[in-house]
Amino acid sequence: MNLKKEIEDIKNEISRELNLSTSKKEIENIRIKYLGRKGIITQKLKNIKHLKDEEKPLYGKELNILKLTIEEEIAKRGQEITKTVKEEEQFFDWTMPGDRRWLGHLHPLTTTMDEIVEVFLRMGFTVELGPDVETDFYNFEALNFPKNHPSRDIQDTFYLENNLLLRTHTSPVQIRVMEKIKPPIRIISPGRCYRVDNFDSSHSPVFHQVEGLYVDENVSLSDLIGTLDIFAKAVFGSSTRTKFVPHFFPFTEPSAEVLVSCPFCKEKGCSTCKHTGWIEILGCGMVHPAVYRSVGYDPDKYSGFAFGLGIERVCMPKYGINDMRLFFENDLRFTKQF
Repeated sequence: MNLKKEIEDIKNEISRELNLSTSKKEIENIRIKYLGRKGIITQKLKNIKHLKDEEKPLYGKELNILKLTIEEEIAKRGQEITKTVKEEEQFFDWTMPGDRRWLGHLHPLTTTMDEIVEVFLRMGFTVELGPDVETDFYNFEALNFPKNHPSRDIQDTFYLENNLLLRTHTSPVQIRVMEKIKPPIRIISPGRCYRVDNFDSSHSPVFHQVEGLYVDENVSLSDLIGTLDIFAKAVFGSSTRTKFVPHFFPFTEPSAEVLVSCPFCKEKGCSTCKHTGWIEILGCGMVHPAVYRSVGYDPDKYSGFAFGLGIERVCMPKYGINDMRLFFENDLRFTKQF
């Protein structure tokens, strides 16, 4: 076969295959086909030894030139494909329908806490925060808890080393603030709390609270009732009624639990309110004189009230949630509803 005709046919075939190639993978297959260890050009170079001596130099020279030409063509075609792919990636078709992207949003507990904080901010309260790890003094002693109070037991409180513990309420923030500044004081302290408890539909060892404190001269029980009545109507609706039931807390006297009319049955009775028509949402009372003395206040000069409410306790009836565990399971089927 004529040498020039053979080389020309190989060139034409390679050019045809390269023009038809559309990816780097196809180009690599062409390279292997012609220049690989068992490729067409490689085999022809190996067969030179079988030619006549006068044919070997010319045949070897032409094949090496062909090999270099193929390598250049392959490299050139590879660059063209790379450029085309980049241009296609940069192209955006505005007529195509968009991809729906799921956006994150606030957890219902966060939403409820923000709403509660906003209500009290409008009433002139400021936000104060404190550490999750507290001492016995701030968590119990300064708040007038007796030494034998059940809440001090290890069955109720998470104790750490060096007389430290995980706070069981956010009331210690009130003590820390009163130690630093003199009345008038009007603060709320939102945050996470911890108590030894079973994890079930109505209890959790980790929960959230917002506690409030108002101390000044001539603060009365009617101020407390009016403040919490405004809060209940702001959160549950203007038609909400409140009921104050006598109770006991070591750091307030007198003390009360606050109930709101059930927003679901309108006091007729349902499973949410346990057929009573009322839902308990918080505890409150006038600050005990012993608390004032622990921070150096004169109980004969100052008076005030304190209250504390569980965020979960407000959030559940507000959104009709019947199992507290749903707040902590991170199930998207639940959180996407809010």
